[in-house]
Amino acid sequence: MASRGRHGGAPAREDEPRCEERAEQQAPAPQGPILPPPPPVDYGVFMQGLVQAMQTHAHTQAALQAQLEAQAQVPAQDHGGPSIMEKFKRMLPPSFKGESNPILAGSWMREILDGAYERCTAGKS
Repeated sequence: MASRGRHGGAPAREDEPRCEERAEQQAPAPQGPILPPPPPVDYGVFMQGLVQAMQTHAHTQAALQAQLEAQAQVPAQDHGGPSIMEKFKRMLPPSFKGESNPILAGSWMREILDGAYERCTAGKS
């Protein structure tokens, strides 16, 4: 079988660069300083660091879990009276339906403030 040549059928000479070599030669030069290659990775040191990080994470998780359990065991302090939310609900304020209309939201807010103002001034008379 005859060797395959270039466009005209003439075989490529040994001293001429091939197509792949010409593409490499025409590549633009990198901009900026040329950095040295990174140092080789010491996988033993890497694994030791990874194990240490995992142990630290486990200790932190255990401490957080213990803190959460301790907080759950402490009962909420009861001041002997109703909460602010309970007091607010007893006043039967107008409810807000979650409307996106700013006029409705504004009128609801005015009703809440007017009711609060009336309750504040009613006790002072």
